[in-house]
Amino acid sequence: MCGAWARYNVHPHEARAWAAILKGRWMNLATLITEELGAGACPDGLGSVGITGVCSDSRSAQPGHVFVALSGSRSDGAAYATDAVKRGAVAVVADRDSDVGPLSVPVIRVPDARLAVARLARGFYGLGRLQGQGRFPVVGVTGTNGKSTFAFMVRALLQRAGRRPAMLGTIEYDLVGRKLDAALTTPDAVTLTQHLVEAARHGADSAVMEVSSHALDQRRTDGIRFSTAVFTNLTQDHLDYHGTLENYRDAKRRLFELLDRDATAVLNAHDPNCDHMAAACKGRVLRFGLDSRADVRGGVLQADISGGTFVLEYEERQVTVRTPMVGRHNILNALAAAAAGLSLGLELDVIADGIARLSNVPGRLERVDTGELGFEIFVDYAHTDDALRNVLSAVRPLTRGRLWCVFGCGGDRDPYKRPLMARAVTQGADRYVITSDNPRTEDPLKILHDIERGVANTDRERGTTIADRRDAIHHAVNRLEPGDALIIAGKGHENYQILGTQKIHFDDVEVAREAVARRRMAACAH
Repeated sequence: MCGAWARYNVHPHEARAWAAILKGRWMNLATLITEELGAGACPDGLGSVGITGVCSDSRSAQPGHVFVALSGSRSDGAAYATDAVKRGAVAVVADRDSDVGPLSVPVIRVPDARLAVARLARGFYGLGRLQGQGRFPVVGVTGTNGKSTFAFMVRALLQRAGRRPAMLGTIEYDLVGRKLDAALTTPDAVTLTQHLVEAARHGADSAVMEVSSHALDQRRTDGIRFSTAVFTNLTQDHLDYHGTLENYRDAKRRLFELLDRDATAVLNAHDPNCDHMAAACKGRVLRFGLDSRADVRGGVLQADISGGTFVLEYEERQVTVRTPMVGRHNILNALAAAAAGLSLGLELDVIADGIARLSNVPGRLERVDTGELGFEIFVDYAHTDDALRNVLSAVRPLTRGRLWCVFGCGGDRDPYKRPLMARAVTQGADRYVITSDNPRTEDPLKILHDIERGVANTDRERGTTIADRRDAIHHAVNRLEPGDALIIAGKGHENYQILGTQKIHFDDVEVAREAVARRRMAACAH
């Protein structure tokens, strides 16, 4: 398109703006503000100002965009308003007390710019129209652990039902027409809206998405009408951001405060915060679990190295479900997915078949082939004390020998959980290796010291600390014996390590395979 405009001496930025207009992506700003933020939010003087897009990053501003200035912990969007205008923004939306400086375009003051950008994006890109009258149901899941596995399960059972769901989460953004690497568990409000609309344009008829506590606190999902919202569990995490566990819990609760009366909340009956979440709901609540407290119940029949089998019961109906996923926590994830499926009108047999079809989730107790060596290796994303307890307890019954764990803690993240994670590992594993995760800009040795504070004196002889993650994995694999099992925890599906501000390639599965190959070569040499 831009090339076609060159002969008319049109700048590429202007060409993109005209392309947007010709494609129908043009809207009167006053109309958009009135529809999405209310008549009182629309100032005098906007007149016939039209916009071709919404942005909250000045670097992505194009001619015709409205720029929404968001304040953050590291930077203030108000400082970039001038840059956005230079790039072509025709209006700026900002908090009432935000200092955007003198500008040559209208400035619209709002009580909450984060809420405003979510709603303006919804209105401009058509998500509100897309979701009108119950069309394009979106399932949102929040919780400390289990979100990715749940999302993969729901996508599988929706596909089994003949639907075409999009999926957005920690591992990937599946937009049906294309897949993208996930930069964030939940992207910013504008990107999120654009992804959902793009997926629908490519044929998606529904979506399942992970909703992080950061996203909820920052109102990124306030433009979405959730048909079903799911709470998996809550344990300590992200206190570097939220400050207290109560603030973290209340951020999760916002997902349920967003629900309309015709939406369904799916809650973990075993979590002590279940009732707190239920109190925020206006409509139907379905509890899932393994006992009589649950509306959607599971009775475990079998759990082994090949997965789990349970009886799924709802009202007067029941069906036997087989999941290839290992561990009690994955049976709970399957029950959560089943409850979400029921909320969308799926039949029990379809749900059971959909869950059975999902063989694995990348980096979630992902098995590494060890062939004839006689030991097991799993790679898992567990990066909280509760998640570590879950994976260790899942693998323990399947281990004839010693249970090993290689783990670390991320830098520039909640430091309070570091000794808690050490405690979980020393209580659940026979042998352990403390190592680096993603140190980011923190001193790796300080992180390791923080972790070691959680190791009791009586447990020190059972483990060691090796700062280099590759060396740590090789150290553990070299010491495995037949019947042993090793869990490499913390990074899961990630194929990088963050050192300082740089990302380098690093994949736990690749390194584990490399270590196994060396063990095989050593065995052949003897």
